[in-house]
Amino acid sequence: MILLDTHIFLWWVVQPDRLTVAQLEAIRNNEGDSLGVSAITCWEVAKLIQLGRIELGRDVGEWLEFALAYPGKKLLPLTPRIAVASTQLPEGFRSDPADEILVATARVYNCPLVTSDRKLREYPHVTSVY
Repeated sequence: MILLDTHIFLWWVVQPDRLTVAQLEAIRNNEGDSLGVSAITCWEVAKLIQLGRIELGRDVGEWLEFALAYPGKKLLPLTPRIAVASTQLPEGFRSDPADEILVATARVYNCPLVTSDRKLREYPHVTSVY
């Protein structure tokens, strides 16, 4: 399984040409298994719409249902274990809470995080694909 960062999830659904070759390969290689999408990603997408930073052309709830229905997708819940792990990341990782939850989710599930975010890519305690 791989975990898709929020922007990767958005790009994969609406702008796949923005993905790198490595990101596309990781997604294609895991479509039959599991493409993890954190519950926090759903919140982030809704928040981006609320703030007017993205436009998806339909109701956010409908869009999320559509996007999460793609084959191989696994919605990963925000569990108490992940919530606690997000506050105890090694080396004092500090970012926005959503990034901390994404990193903690990748660590709890022991899977790579597909991201273009430099701060996440450079964090030594999570494997990333970029």
